Amino acid sequence: MEVLSSRVLLRPPDPRRTQAFYRDVLGLAVYREFGPADAPGVVFFLGPGFLEVSGHGAGGAGAAAMLWLQVRDVRAEHGRLVAAGARIVREPREEPWGLVEMWIEDPDGVRIVVVEVPEAHPLRRDTRS
Repeated sequence: MEVLSSRVLLRPPDPRRTQAFYRDVLGLAVYREFGPADAPGVVFFLGPGFLEVSGHGAGGAGAAAMLWLQVRDVRAEHGRLVAAGARIVREPREEPWGLVEMWIEDPDGVRIVVVEVPEAHPLRRDTRS
């Protein structure tokens, strides 16, 4: 399979509320909007990928979907997200595998892992021989 593009799709019970969270609380930039003016779908930039929030879902999908977002400074993001009213599920801490992680949730319960990769972590090095 040759994947040319990809995105994460969310179909929340209240798309406007979820779009506002990703735009206004997380601060993701909008790539494009589409569909009817009274209920547009929104595609956000998500690093080198995309996050699309559109349509209506039945709810309860929060446990089945998770996002992993790498940032430069988890502790700085923690302060910003607290001030913006984000629901912090777990404070930032260094994990046994060496990453610094914080867990938050969007308004529909989708878990978002906010990750910092420390300078000395193997993910920052080319470990090929």
